[in-house]
Amino acid sequence: ELSEREGKLFADLAIGADVAGAKTLLAMSEISSPGVKLHGAGFIVTEDEAQALGSGREPGLESVIRDYRNGRDLTQSPRGVKVIDLFGLSVEQVRERYPALYQRVLERVKPERDQNKRATYRDHWWIFGEPRKDWRAMSAGLNRYIATVETMRHRIFVWLDMAILPDNKLINFALDDAFFLGVLSSSIHTRWAMATGSWLGVGNDSVYVKTRCFETFPFPAASDTQIARIRDLAEQIDAHRKRQQAQHPSLTLTGLYNVLDAQRRGTALTDKERVINSQGLVSLLAELHDQLDTAVFDAYGWDDLAEHLVGRPGATCPWPDKPAAQIEAEEALLMRLVALNAERAAEEAQGQIRWLRPEYQNPEQESANQPAQQAADLDQPEQPMTLATSKKTKAFPAARAGMREQIAAVRAALG
Repeated sequence: ELSEREGKLFADLAIGADVAGAKTLLAMSEISSPGVKLHGAGFIVTEDEAQALGSGREPGLESVIRDYRNGRDLTQSPRGVKVIDLFGLSVEQVRERYPALYQRVLERVKPERDQNKRATYRDHWWIFGEPRKDWRAMSAGLNRYIATVETMRHRIFVWLDMAILPDNKLINFALDDAFFLGVLSSSIHTRWAMATGSWLGVGNDSVYVKTRCFETFPFPAASDTQIARIRDLAEQIDAHRKRQQAQHPSLTLTGLYNVLDAQRRGTALTDKERVINSQGLVSLLAELHDQLDTAVFDAYGWDDLAEHLVGRPGATCPWPDKPAAQIEAEEALLMRLVALNAERAAEEAQGQIRWLRPEYQNPEQESANQPAQQAADLDQPEQPMTLATSKKTKAFPAARAGMREQIAAVRAALG
């Protein structure tokens, strides 16, 4: 019996979704970034060291001695450390305002930096090697943000408080709406991320490459009701994990999702896994994820794929022994996402950009639309912002408008 299949023909004669050909979307630009890169272990202080340096006693220190998280802090157990963040201060200002901190970095950081071959690192030894100026700008004014570990076994997204400074091994998103957390946490996005990202070692740890996994990913055009449902479930999942970890400090995200995936595979749990299941209420966590996946599939209008993908193993990590129906559904999902990516790219070429945070990404257009937006329901789904119909696009944007505005104007003119 003959069968027909559409898709890209690869070198090995396999046919599938052309995820490598997905285009970067302007709508996703300038709201994601890795965390800071210290280039000096002396910046890290324990809670006791922070108190000895004046934390909790001297006013203003809370802004420069900050909570700090790296990948292991998120996937395993937080170390409870802080970091000295002197970004934006000259060495003279540090010496005058924070003499104890100045001595700390002078003794613990400067000797290491003096050996660095890069002049910028040597000359600005009191500041992180990569302080992420762009991240500070895009996250300013938010109370929380979304983070995922760059390399991890299970692709998981969490809320972090804005007071926490992320490490370079975290990929962070300057988004505080739980709708975005829900879509990123769905199996739709995690499967896209595993297909478009890369792999570490033997291929059992996914690497989240934000330029491919996030900046090409098309979010659904959801209704009010769908957005509210996804928001609610995303908040429930994050709150559930944090609550159970607070009650049982030995619980880790890796442990929780190892058990969740084992349950979905139908394998018998070990004694240790049964304890994790009990303490983490993993069956409830799995139910919440299934409800979230169902809601996100509904937002895309792809309910026909949900029955083959919701509640299946391998949603957050690789699993080679998938049944044929699941493999076929995953391939269909990727092909639909590639097609939707192409559709959104074509929209952007015509000047229509579905900004995720228009007030930050496209402030001039947002300001022009302010009267209408104030009258609109805040929970309305985002609509494409049409640059081609804006009076401001009749002239080429000035340099101060930013490169994204200039690119959008060129695309609109070409369209």
